Amino acid sequence: MEDILIIAGSASDMPIIEKIEQTLKDYDVSYSVEIASAHRNPEKVSELSQRDVKVFIAVAGLSAALPGVIASQTNKPVIGVPVDSALGGLDALLSIVQMPKGVPVACVGINNGQNAAYLALRILGKL
Repeated sequence: MEDILIIAGSASDMPIIEKIEQTLKDYDVSYSVEIASAHRNPEKVSELSQRDVKVFIAVAGLSAALPGVIASQTNKPVIGVPVDSALGGLDALLSIVQMPKGVPVACVGINNGQNAAYLALRILGKL
């Protein structure tokens, strides 16, 4: 079982994922990475949301539905990383932070995967 599952909505998010990975490697935390879009691969996202991990980090741009979809299907902490793919990333940021009651998602700054990693480390008690 990994401590953290990083899910990105697109392979184009890899530069952000690489920053997350480097931070997690620095603290010797187990993790895995998957690519799955909430819109193009909903069944895969549903399956990944059920994985036995302690924290999810979801990286998504545009409508950034991925973190909310994951949070709606798990009771584990979900951290959303908005990506600057359109409108300066503001669209993704607002999509992540405007979750309805009962679907909590933590959100870090646009493209700030390192802070998502640090927040996950704090949740795990490793930092």
